[in-house]
Amino acid sequence: MALILNQDETMIADTARTLFERHAPVSTFRALRDSGEELAWDRELYARLAESGLVAPNVAESDGGLGLGATAAGVIAEQAGHVLAAVPLLASAIAGSLIAAVASAAQKERLIPALLAGESVLALAIDEAPRHRPDLLECSARQEGAGWRLSGAKTAVIDGFDADGYLVSARAGGEAGVFLVQRGADGLDVERFASVDSRNYARIRLADAPSERLGEGDASAALAATLDLGRALLAAELLGICDEAFARTVAYLKQREQFGRPIGSFQALQHRAARLYARLDVARAAVIAALRAIDDQAEDATWLASLAKSVMSRLARELLAEAVQMHGGIGVTDAYDIGLFVKRGQCAGDLLGDDRFHTERLARDCWGL
Repeated sequence: MALILNQDETMIADTARTLFERHAPVSTFRALRDSGEELAWDRELYARLAESGLVAPNVAESDGGLGLGATAAGVIAEQAGHVLAAVPLLASAIAGSLIAAVASAAQKERLIPALLAGESVLALAIDEAPRHRPDLLECSARQEGAGWRLSGAKTAVIDGFDADGYLVSARAGGEAGVFLVQRGADGLDVERFASVDSRNYARIRLADAPSERLGEGDASAALAATLDLGRALLAAELLGICDEAFARTVAYLKQREQFGRPIGSFQALQHRAARLYARLDVARAAVIAALRAIDDQAEDATWLASLAKSVMSRLARELLAEAVQMHGGIGVTDAYDIGLFVKRGQCAGDLLGDDRFHTERLARDCWGL
């Protein structure tokens, strides 16, 4: 397994980096946050990304996608993390994978082209508890004629506010299913889920809401695989967040002077920065290994996804705390962008399971401890 990017993946990363730097610097996210408008994401930027083939590139060619794999989606997520891009790339990559796994041929033909073109955003609604608990599934579905009715609630729906529809996990009889609920459906209530990082989240409530079941039969395996993809992509985004925060911190160490010399010349700070650099390098290998395993459908893909998410969640918490300390008092002010990375890193680290969740999962299910 190659733990470095190949030529095609490097080109994808360069394309994404250029688009983000040109059209979505961190100042764009800050302006969107401070606009006071109910804006969920930058639709103009999202259209540009779709035109460049950067929306859900992991969808296989046989399902109408580009077939570039999870690793390609991961390098795009990493570049998005560098600028805190306000676009629903994570939701689309997850949705594309889930639809490809469970939907019928007719449903794929209807849903995937619009998703890849950036014309439709579908958000995965899976968590029902304040903390990530994929085993908790109380949302219920009942059949009514050719359709289904859903009742229940979902929280922290990633990229969910102002989405065009929701892929909702629900229990139908004794098995799990995936159901599509369209925006504006009767019985669907959507509200913005406020968070410290100002990311686009939603909380949805379903009161006998009409829906369409994607495919037939138990979707538990497809949901589990989709969650692993989401965890690996979040790990890649956290890698971009940490890499950017580290680079900004090193630049600050070189320019900030104390006692007549740059503070980066002090050996204690050099040692702290060197340790972070080494940890970032190891973490990058863990993220790429997880993405490669998902592409290869390897037996250990689920464990590598948990490992990558655990490593990056912990590293983000500790590296970003170091970044604030090295910036001094200004690191906790809103005037400096480093605080935006701290907030995003903390929240992204908790999504789909934090390091404690995944360490326990690895110990229990992988190592049998």
